Amino acid sequence: MRPLDAAAAAAVIVIWGSNFVIAKIGLAQFPPLLMMALRFAVAAVVLAPFLKPLGRPLSEIAIVSVTMGTVHFGLMFTGLSGIGAGTAALTAQLFVPFSVILARVVFGERMNPSQVAGMVLAFAGVAILGGAGGGETSLLHLLIVVAGAFMFALGNIQVKRLGPVNPFVLNAWITVLAAPQLFVVSLVLEDGHWAALASADRWGWGAVLFLGLVATVVALALWYRLLVRYPVNRVVPLSLLGPVLAVFIAAAVLDEPLGPRTLGGGLITIVGVALVQLRGSRSTAAKVQAP
Repeated sequence: MRPLDAAAAAAVIVIWGSNFVIAKIGLAQFPPLLMMALRFAVAAVVLAPFLKPLGRPLSEIAIVSVTMGTVHFGLMFTGLSGIGAGTAALTAQLFVPFSVILARVVFGERMNPSQVAGMVLAFAGVAILGGAGGGETSLLHLLIVVAGAFMFALGNIQVKRLGPVNPFVLNAWITVLAAPQLFVVSLVLEDGHWAALASADRWGWGAVLFLGLVATVVALALWYRLLVRYPVNRVVPLSLLGPVLAVFIAAAVLDEPLGPRTLGGGLITIVGVALVQLRGSRSTAAKVQAP
């Protein structure tokens, strides 16, 4: 890998490793759905120049925006509000085994023994992270993150059914369509909007800008650059380093504990996801939005 591309890969790993930690900082000042609405609004402004026809009915794209935008991110960050950033980052990786399972059901793609073993390990690792609801982890919020991972996998399947599309154009449509959806859902389900907007300091707004600009737009551009230049099986495994880094950043910045459950469950989860990802079919849909 060229030095510039290696630097791009490192930047993506650091950005996605910091994503949940910075989101956790933002959640101290904003309700989760409102923060996601603001995130998508920021991203939509930047990606607006990419709003072009995709050659698919807008209704199909709107469905994807609900799944991958509103529901996935709504669940993911609502769950994050009640569990540690490191635990959430690791649990979010369940979208990989969920994607393979759904690809088997919808497209009839085969699963090899290594993938099946990886799925068992991944789910077992998350179960260890949850600790059956005891300790510092809220089982309810952990399950909400799991549901968010499933919705992301479902969105991957929907994207695959769209056929070949320009990823930047698709992401522009998702952000533009999901932002108003999230604002409406936030108004219905959350309160304290004006108080949060009025009292948010530079850390809160900085978190929104990081999530909307850096995690969504910059990391996405760098990631697609790598996917274009190198084989998928060389690039995709790098994404596994993000949640690992997130655990240690969360420990350093948020004082999240690095106990045996976190380290052991996290290691088992990553090994399981790696088995699914590295031994999986190349035809499985790739990620569209950053976590």
